[in-house]
Amino acid sequence: MASSTRTRMTATERSAEVLRAAVTAFAESGYAATKTDEIARLAGVSQPYVIRLFGSKQQLFLAATHQVCDRIEEVFRAAAAEHITPESTPEEKIRALGTGYQTFLNERELLLVLLHSFAAASDPAIGPEVRARFGGICRVVEELTGASVMEMRRFLSTGMLLTVMTAMGVAGPGAVEARWAFELLENLRAEGD
Repeated sequence: MASSTRTRMTATERSAEVLRAAVTAFAESGYAATKTDEIARLAGVSQPYVIRLFGSKQQLFLAATHQVCDRIEEVFRAAAAEHITPESTPEEKIRALGTGYQTFLNERELLLVLLHSFAAASDPAIGPEVRARFGGICRVVEELTGASVMEMRRFLSTGMLLTVMTAMGVAGPGAVEARWAFELLENLRAEGD
């Protein structure tokens, strides 16, 4: 009889695995269409275990949203640390944060969960959390760049355009070809130079 060499995960590791599975599932199907048993299947656990860890699908969705927003803020902070110097102008600082969007294009699930979070914000239990987290992202951009409201609006508008284009599959790795998307992306690249 063969012995099992399977390593047991700690509760923290298992919770992180379930959260990763939730990000994947919510990115694919959104809040309303995602079932906790699908998340459980992706994580290799039972559906009751998912509920025991997070309490409800709503709480799991909020945890996934928080994880995504944490990652977005982390990417912006890393881009700032790598590209911003004390001599950088606010415009150069904004451009530096824009380099983080390549990470978002490569980690498409982040942007999809963010979009699904916006769509679910009409839910009274979800909306305040989503609005607070997006406000937090705005504060991070302001803190890292010292940008004016107009510069921040332009940066965030461009980010939303890239987010939508990524969701449609016309930006990022494996993007389908669309002339209009190519033209917009080329214009963004030229503007960034």
